[in-house]
Amino acid sequence: MDSATQTFQHRSLPIKLWPPSQSSRLMLVERMTKNLTTPSIFSRKYGLLSKDEAEEDAKHIEDIAFATASQNFEKEPESDGSSAVQIYAKESSKLMLEVLKRGPRIKEDREDMIANETIFDISGGRRAFIEADEAEELLQPLRGPNSCTKICFSNRSFGLDAAYVAEPILLSIKDQLTEVDLSDFIAGRPEAEALEVMNIFSSALEGSVLRYLNLSNNAMGEKGVRAFESLLRSQRDLEELYLMNDGISEEAARAVCELIPSTEKLRVLHFHNNMTGDEGALAISEMVRSSPALEDFRCSSTRVGSEGGVALSEALGTCTHLKKLDLRDNMFGVEAGLALSKAISVFADLTEVYLSYLNLEDDGAESLANSLKDSAPSLEVLDMAGNDITAKAAASLAACIAAKQFLAKLNLSENELKDEGAILISQALEVGHVQLNEVDLSANSIRRAGARLLAQAVVHKPGFNLLNINSNFISDEGIDDVKDIFKNSPNMLGPLDENDPEGEDLDEEAEEDGADNEDELESKLKNLEIKQNE
Repeated sequence: MDSATQTFQHRSLPIKLWPPSQSSRLMLVERMTKNLTTPSIFSRKYGLLSKDEAEEDAKHIEDIAFATASQNFEKEPESDGSSAVQIYAKESSKLMLEVLKRGPRIKEDREDMIANETIFDISGGRRAFIEADEAEELLQPLRGPNSCTKICFSNRSFGLDAAYVAEPILLSIKDQLTEVDLSDFIAGRPEAEALEVMNIFSSALEGSVLRYLNLSNNAMGEKGVRAFESLLRSQRDLEELYLMNDGISEEAARAVCELIPSTEKLRVLHFHNNMTGDEGALAISEMVRSSPALEDFRCSSTRVGSEGGVALSEALGTCTHLKKLDLRDNMFGVEAGLALSKAISVFADLTEVYLSYLNLEDDGAESLANSLKDSAPSLEVLDMAGNDITAKAAASLAACIAAKQFLAKLNLSENELKDEGAILISQALEVGHVQLNEVDLSANSIRRAGARLLAQAVVHKPGFNLLNINSNFISDEGIDDVKDIFKNSPNMLGPLDENDPEGEDLDEEAEEDGADNEDELESKLKNLEIKQNE
């Protein structure tokens, strides 16, 4: 669960904070809805709520929390409202936890099928093993004539007997299916049984013409991939393929590449959280190179190093329709970053790019920023957190950011931009950027000067939601400055509880000069120019 419902507790609040504005109340409902619909340890155990049900629950929670807090405020009408705000947040958090533990009420109370005749979904409710008797009952709606085109068996673990029940049913409807979700459907089964279940489902669905196939969260490895051979070999029209958290090793990646006969229509390919490594990335790059229609590619947390990163980058250069790219949490390094910058130059339609924790360093970050500046005119999300980027690369980053007027989210956290970089970024954000709603420059060794200018740059943006500058080296006076800038919208300022005003890695000269020197530093840095590429 994120800290959306607890943000009120992490900062000093101005006078007369109660009641909150209607926009603040709606924002809390929106954030709770997101929490309730995001996969988590609770959703795996109790089931994931649909967006409609989550929104209904979130509104109900907010109403109760608001009423409870208002009753408290009426008892202390002369207070500043901070205690009411704390009760509001605490009650919201408590009730949301109860809803998460309750699970999806709609699916639990009636049957486990979505109320839509084209979709059959048994993923709701508690995660559980399914044996023959329960399978007979659950799958009964699929017997006989029906217009079902999409099935989701996720979150229920099929044993061998249950698979034999499902087999003739799948055979009878496979010709009408276009979407199949078999993610997390063998959890807890012994390997031999799990592989046999996969074989049964694969054979039953062989020959179906699918546009969507999700086999995630099955810890398949190469054996599991090959257990689905019949199904995979028959797929020539796939548009979306998900193989996340499947233990996709080098061998498994090669098996996927070998078995799927065509990826010409593939638009979405996700390989998140696998053991792919460099050799596996070489196999995946072959699939990417054969997917000219690719729009959404995710290969995050897959242990890919420099060699594999270069191969993937070069293959991505053929995907001119790419809109979303997620390569987070790999070991690319500078060389792969330079290769990726060449590929990015052809992505005219790119709207989201996630390149955090790739060991890009200044050279890789500068090269990518320069390429992005001259491409991707509609970029909405830029994430380059945790890449050891210093102020040296800040001018290139700032020039790129200044050119991205549709930018909504910017994440440069866990770098070493310091005040010089932060001020250049703030200059880039000052003009335009009316769609900007979130900026994260936490853990960047920023002090008072950089923090103050960042706050001034974003506070008046019409749709802005959150500035995160926690875990920096902002002085107590600097924190007061920032809070004063956000005095009319305190909910837009993230927590500052992990800030270190001592600034352990401040240079000796800065320590000697003290807080007054920060004003001089800010004045000097304001005059720095954002370098434009020739």
